[in-house]
Amino acid sequence: MAARKNGRPAISGEDELPFWRRVSLAEMSEAEWESLCDGCGRCCLNKLEDMDTGEIYWTEVACRLLDDDSCRCSDYRHRQALVPDCVRLTPENVSGLRWLPPTCGYRLVDEGRDLYWWHPLVSGDRETVHYAGISVRGRTLSEALVPVRKFEEHLVSWPAEDPADKIELAERGGGKRRGRKRG
Repeated sequence: MAARKNGRPAISGEDELPFWRRVSLAEMSEAEWESLCDGCGRCCLNKLEDMDTGEIYWTEVACRLLDDDSCRCSDYRHRQALVPDCVRLTPENVSGLRWLPPTCGYRLVDEGRDLYWWHPLVSGDRETVHYAGISVRGRTLSEALVPVRKFEEHLVSWPAEDPADKIELAERGGGKRRGRKRG
């Protein structure tokens, strides 16, 4: 009989898989859970929701606690006391948060997908998320400088983009057929 791991039968070669491919979000240790954050800062951007359609609109206006250079919360431990509408991610709520960016490690693992190459757990370097252009570094305005009534003036689409979609489109020829003109 196969050895059991986390209450499940072990799969041959399973120990070679990274933890996010072996265990569910709920089974992760606190350190594993926290390491799933790639440090992009996209979730810290303010979003607007159309109350009629439920559509989410991203802004370039970041939470006042976001450090634009590191793309990390400047007071992570006290963030919920300082920013009452800050949503704490949990294994139970990840799948219901439609505003999580498509590149989010929590979302990817919840959907059974793998982490992207720039994720620090894959690359071994916390800077690759910035080098890849995924993070919000240098792309935000602090909500301390922008009144809520002006958020609509700062709508952006890039936080909702998934670079994998662009890669797939490029591999298919950008959606355009190339070839000889017929005369």
